[in-house]
Amino acid sequence: MNPIKVLLVDDQALLRSAFRVLVDSEPDMRVVGEAADGAEAVELARSTHADVVLMDIRMPGTDGLAATRMISADPALADVRIVMLTTFEVDEYVVRSLRAGASGFLGKGAEPDELLNAIRIAAAGEALLSPAATKGLIATFLAQGGSWGEGPDAAVYSERLAALTVREREVLVLVAGGLSNDEIADRLTVSPLTVKTHVNRAMAKLGARDRAQLVVTAYESGLVRPRAE
Repeated sequence: MNPIKVLLVDDQALLRSAFRVLVDSEPDMRVVGEAADGAEAVELARSTHADVVLMDIRMPGTDGLAATRMISADPALADVRIVMLTTFEVDEYVVRSLRAGASGFLGKGAEPDELLNAIRIAAAGEALLSPAATKGLIATFLAQGGSWGEGPDAAVYSERLAALTVREREVLVLVAGGLSNDEIADRLTVSPLTVKTHVNRAMAKLGARDRAQLVVTAYESGLVRPRAE
């Protein structure tokens, strides 16, 4: 099996060096490039055929948010997964980065095992947004405010939602609530495999890259509205 190709993007050389040592110490992954800004990251994503990009959000010049949009919009880079790195997990750009196409986010203070696990999950095309992270994302939505189901893309999202079955909508609501597949299975009295099938079908119908995009879609469409605890 080929190792996971990882691209490191951060304007701090010391941090990139630390990440390189960590990633290259694993037999199933290797660093294929480093970039200090978003523009360079986009070029390297193309030339290295990276599987996963660890992308810092805040960088001088082209920031991680803009770079994520460019990578996500390029059909040739459709298989590239982006993990956003933030100083604080409740970051003002977290929601915007997920809208731009990132697969999830990770705090820079995460433990080494968490970072390595995030790379493996993203490379496998699975949902990087854990139930705990989903709840954090909802908190960020709440903190930012906004018009739920009334944004410029709301009509598009609503039209896509019409293609979902009743069960797929039900699963989508529970995913947006931060429940894991196992928890959803318990709630609906079905198997986790059945839940995974519904999640995958919902992603295909909604054009979502992963679970993170499902959560964004659920809120942007107005299907789910954030509420305080």
